[in-house]
Amino acid sequence: MRITTIAVTAGAILASTAVASAADLALPPPLPVPVEFGGWYLRGDIGFSNQSVHHLSNALEANLTSQSQHGEFNSAGIFGLGVGYQFNNWLRADVTGEYRGNSQFNGYESNTFSNAGTPASGFNRYTANKSEWLVLANAYVDLGTWWGVTPFIGGGVGTANVSLSNYTDVGQTTSGGPSSAFASATSKWNFAWAAHAGLAYRVTPSLTLELAYRYLDLGSASTGDVIAFDGTNNIYNPTTFKHLTSQDLKFGVRWAIDPVPAYAPGPLITKG
Repeated sequence: MRITTIAVTAGAILASTAVASAADLALPPPLPVPVEFGGWYLRGDIGFSNQSVHHLSNALEANLTSQSQHGEFNSAGIFGLGVGYQFNNWLRADVTGEYRGNSQFNGYESNTFSNAGTPASGFNRYTANKSEWLVLANAYVDLGTWWGVTPFIGGGVGTANVSLSNYTDVGQTTSGGPSSAFASATSKWNFAWAAHAGLAYRVTPSLTLELAYRYLDLGSASTGDVIAFDGTNNIYNPTTFKHLTSQDLKFGVRWAIDPVPAYAPGPLITKG
């Protein structure tokens, strides 16, 4: 009986000692909570353009009494690179540089005019090539993610170097014979702006794919002086392509430079 009492007493002493020792130790902190963070990324884009021009104008139009005009550009390739920063889950921005490939323009114009008081009419066919270098600063808003897909919208401003080359004008009038003219190549820097909308899909923590639509305003551009095939030219009369725009479809890739998430510190645990 005495041995049993001693054993019980010893067990109680050991138990109380263990509890006291545990109270003196700090509990291990909980695992840190991952927090969405921003970071730098690189991007690349390819696509194609669907370009248009509002009107072609020339100083010789002052003599016209009526005019009907139609013209269109062939689709051209788009190739771009850029660098950006993801600020948080919904806001990011980047700067992009882009080459917009050579697009051929084909236009047709019919008009009426007065020739020494006598009504006359004629037509002209235009051809030209156009390409651009484009630099934009863009900002985007990501609108949430569903099944891994994130829709986004955005806007951009910047500058475009618009180049026109191989301009020709072939015409015929009722008051004279056929005519043809040409103009030298030109380049011009314009203010440019864009509106974006698209879908993004995050394949891995580093890799995100994009399918995007962009409306782009490139401003206006003019050819060199239009000179007749025989070298004559009565007045300085470059042809101006007024209000050049493009509706672009692009496929893009974003690569996060540092995709590892940051962690918020856990609650501080002190000794009891």
